[in-house]
Amino acid sequence: MRLFLALMPSPELRTRLGALADIAHAQCGGRRMPDASLHVTLAFLGEVEEAKATELVEWVQGLTIEPGEWHIDRWGGFRRPGIVWVGASRPDPALERLHGRLWGVLEASGLGAPPARYIPHVTLLRRADTQLLEGLPAMDLAWTYNQIELMRSIIDERGAHYRTLAVSRG
Repeated sequence: MRLFLALMPSPELRTRLGALADIAHAQCGGRRMPDASLHVTLAFLGEVEEAKATELVEWVQGLTIEPGEWHIDRWGGFRRPGIVWVGASRPDPALERLHGRLWGVLEASGLGAPPARYIPHVTLLRRADTQLLEGLPAMDLAWTYNQIELMRSIIDERGAHYRTLAVSRG
């Protein structure tokens, strides 16, 4: 099964991110991500065997995450896949520590290595024109978090959607 660790937004923040996705979609085109899919990936694990997934569920349920607040104040894009995203204009030390802490355990468990570069972001659009980001409105959203979720990515005729397998203690 295809798994990842993520921060999931509160319902209020999810609505605000969805409004930003609508604005970006009107300007950049592409395929808008459904509000229910909006998240920040902390660790993409890819295909994981069921036995290892069971271990991950137990591990995540036993985790305690230090509360934090991440500020979203920047539009960005990954040109080649046509991804339009929102994120932070400056690195967030607490989020970077959390990312590093998670990958320290994951790597020791044989689940791969962390990416060479971690850019926390929320993907709003896919297959969009990332050269049209100029002129999108300024924003300053606070994302408070105190837990992570182990998510399963399911791809079917409706496209990709996510199911929560485990939530850390908050």
